Amino acid sequence: MSGGKSFFSKGSSPPPSPSEEISAYLGKQTLFEGKMTFEGVFRLDGKFEGEIFESGTLIVGETAIVKGKIGLHTIIINGMVEGEIFAKKRVEIHSTGKVYGNLYAPILTINEGGIFEGHCKMEEGIDRKEENLDLLSIKTDHSLSA
Repeated sequence: MSGGKSFFSKGSSPPPSPSEEISAYLGKQTLFEGKMTFEGVFRLDGKFEGEIFESGTLIVGETAIVKGKIGLHTIIINGMVEGEIFAKKRVEIHSTGKVYGNLYAPILTINEGGIFEGHCKMEEGIDRKEENLDLLSIKTDHSLSA
């Protein structure tokens, strides 16, 4: 990794331990629509629209665009996420990360340069419940054009 850009900036959480190696990956050229579930660590560098729910860690790469509802343990954001995030443990928005929408997590970290526009509720034991999603939704529209 010499000469390369560090995935984690100084002062942020360490990368997943070897026992939590990336178990699934969608590359830059991938477009996925629908519902996705996974266990372990999942890295997304492409485009996703729909729902992602499961226990584990989602890494949103710099080239990723995610639109929809996300419910998991931890999410690390380097790309763009639009929608609702329900994290049982933590949300990390890195310097290239952008989040537009509602965020529910006990721990939120936003690195310098990271963007968060929306509503945030921080408390322990936040869990995604189908019947509560309508109450938590606030419709926002962010176009991708400059």
